[in-house]
This record gives sequence, structure tokens and C-alpha cells, in this order.
Amino acid sequence: QVQLVESGGGLVQAGGSLRLSCAASGRSAAGFAMGWFRQAPGKEREFVSAISWLRAYTNYADSVKGRFTISRENAKNTLYLQMNSLKPEDTAVYYCAATVSRTVAVILTPEEYTYWGQGTQVTVSS
Repeated sequence: QVQLVESGGGLVQAGGSLRLSCAASGRSAAGFAMGWFRQAPGKEREFVSAISWLRAYTNYADSVKGRFTISRENAKNTLYLQMNSLKPEDTAVYYCAATVSRTVAVILTPEEYTYWGQGTQVTVSS
């Protein structure tokens, strides 16, 4: 079993930056593909970014490409999301997700993830 705990959310003005972290515990995050999703009020959960276990390949939603950067620090069992040039439309609860994968696969769909964090609120004011 893996527990995921997000942190780093908060209130920021448009154009600002935040760095989200996702700490994995319960077992090593070694061999897990991981990703970030978000859900705004009244909307479905949507893909933000993902990273593979092997070779740390990444993928981003078009809406965040060039502004967000996903990374992972396996020695610390931690996933990060650096968010720059934030916009009001980035306001949402951000969720970290993980699933067993020791390949180069970058997993984009929420249905393929086994473990989820509780979410952290990001609010961007205009």
C-alpha cells in the first residue's frame, strides 16, 4: 500500500508561482509512474502532467505546457510540480497519483492510477 500526501498549495496572484510536493510513504515509490491531476468546482478531474519511472519521461496538458514542470526525487520518494506564470483558470484542487510501472510509460488517464492523494487547493487570484 502507498500513501500519497500533497503539500504546497495556497493562494497566489496571477503570474505568481507555487511548487507542489507529493510525498509517498508505506513503501518505496521505486517502480511507480506518477502524475498530477486537478479538479475545478463543477468540472471533471483533468490531467495536468505525468512522469515515467524509467528515464523520467514527461508529458503535459496543453494548457500548462511551458509553465509547469514535473519532476521526481526517487531517493526521497517525492514528486514535484513547479507551477509558474499561474492563471486564474489554474485554480483547482490538485491531486497526486501513482501506479506500479517500471517502464518508460507516461500514464495520462486517471483510470490507470491506483493510488491517490487527498489533494491540495491552489487558488489563483486575478
